[in-house]
Amino acid sequence: MASQQRPPRPASGAAGGRPARAARPVGSPTRGTTHPNRLRRMDRWIAAAHGPALRRTARADGRAVAVDLGYGAAPWTAVELLDRLRTACPRVEVAGVEIDAERVAAARPYERAGLAFLRGGFEVPLPGGARPALIRAANVLRQYGADEVPAAWDRLTGRLGPNGLLVEGTCDEAGRRHVWVALGPEGPRTLTFAARLASLDAPSDLAERLPKALIHRNVPGEPVHAFLRDFDRAWAAAAPYAALGARQRWIRAASALAGDWPLTDGPGRWRQGELTVAWRAVAPRGWGT
Repeated sequence: MASQQRPPRPASGAAGGRPARAARPVGSPTRGTTHPNRLRRMDRWIAAAHGPALRRTARADGRAVAVDLGYGAAPWTAVELLDRLRTACPRVEVAGVEIDAERVAAARPYERAGLAFLRGGFEVPLPGGARPALIRAANVLRQYGADEVPAAWDRLTGRLGPNGLLVEGTCDEAGRRHVWVALGPEGPRTLTFAARLASLDAPSDLAERLPKALIHRNVPGEPVHAFLRDFDRAWAAAAPYAALGARQRWIRAASALAGDWPLTDGPGRWRQGELTVAWRAVAPRGWGT
């Protein structure tokens, strides 16, 4: 892995300096596992899907603040999030938020203009009560119970600013397989699957990376199980396209799947090894009742 250079630490970080000492952070520390480039698929999707909203927020407020919640034992994911989001919104700032004080202290030398590290949890304690335009929580809720997810989602989306987005999901340690939910202040919107396609035998290989809200629902009778079953069938039917590469096979399978499921993206994103479906189609039975 390439070594990371430590930029000089500024007098103040993103979101206008340090918050006052607050009550005990809400939540529990994660395992902290992190590697450079682990969240690249999620970052690129966010920049493409949410970039226009970030730019509108920056124009209206002078800046747009994004939060990397639970970045782990090393600051790489927050550093990379800033760099990738700035391709879509040059005035974005990132605050890495961690519940573990030692992790925050270890990350502080990596601060630079537009990047700060703060101690906190699901309360997302930005200075001055700022409301972020984006909260990314990757591999955070996986350690919680499925019954705890709705309350965590409600708390996090309640911190969002107007047109804000929460992206919550899970990936493997190398970042080759990733599934995430995108939520607005009103609740879940979409579910996205992303993968290094050459590593897949079938789309259902991604089931082990379903977010906590869905991973125990991948059973017969549940919508997400039906979706993955149909995706596998479309993938099998597209086998002749494998001669042109896994990407062409994925695009063909996605095109077939779109006839029966409300996909919200198209070939431009499918070529990136992604596929996004409306949450309403895959939500657990009884969701929201």
